[in-house]
Amino acid sequence: MNIKQRAESFLSVLRHCQVLGMTVEQADENGLIIKLPYSEYIVGNPVSGVVHGGAITTLMDTCCGISTVCYLDEFEICPTLDLRIDYMHPAEPGKPIYGFAECYRVTPTIIFTRGVAYQERREDPLAHVVGVFMRMGPAPDGQQLFQLGGRV
Repeated sequence: MNIKQRAESFLSVLRHCQVLGMTVEQADENGLIIKLPYSEYIVGNPVSGVVHGGAITTLMDTCCGISTVCYLDEFEICPTLDLRIDYMHPAEPGKPIYGFAECYRVTPTIIFTRGVAYQERREDPLAHVVGVFMRMGPAPDGQQLFQLGGRV
């Protein structure tokens, strides 16, 4: 299974990501890009159509967490220890949001990630994020998660 397939399999078991329509756009040794399409589910202000900040937080926590599959040899459950998001400006209504994340340091117990949420250009971020994830080691049946086809 290549890196993109591993990332897609991981995303497929997260029910809230399925409901929001998230998809893996790119996953390789340079990081991960996940797309969050614009929909009524992510609108925070129904008058203006502006996306709720919680939707961007969900996108970026998911993106940083799944980016670990781009850097680890085996699948590991890596729960979020800390996530910091600095919002730069609101998302433009009607357009999808992309999350990019990369791991910049991997230790035996902790993985450090960073990334951005953006719409058209990564150089014009909606938000910057840094996340810290705990390594719990390979699951005894870690690959089984991917073999279930999105059902846990």
